[in-house]
Amino acid sequence: MRVSSAEGIVMEALWRKQPLSAEDVVADVAKDQGWTDATVKTLLNRLLSKGAIAAEKDGRRYLYRPVLKREDYVAEESTSLIDRLFDGRVSSLVTHFSEREKLSADDIAELKRLIAELDNER
Repeated sequence: MRVSSAEGIVMEALWRKQPLSAEDVVADVAKDQGWTDATVKTLLNRLLSKGAIAAEKDGRRYLYRPVLKREDYVAEESTSLIDRLFDGRVSSLVTHFSEREKLSADDIAELKRLIAELDNER
């Protein structure tokens, strides 16, 4: 399931707290994004159509909750990014950041720990 970046912002609000009414989602994301109520409601409807969220009637309003798990979304987006920009190679991604001095000492230590862990598993 493909979720746009704008839809991802709405999803993040729902992953943080659920269920939320449309008004709750508007209050959480609209101002920071410069969106109108209608924009947020359109995004909610798109997400409903995709099956990424579900809605439950609560009196005169609907409460929304995510169906798509954040972990699944992150995995799909990560794979898509690596495929599009780095020919599917994680090492090319790491090389890109290392060449631009975007890796901190903590990042490097974490990468070394992960590599050691992977080596031990094999």
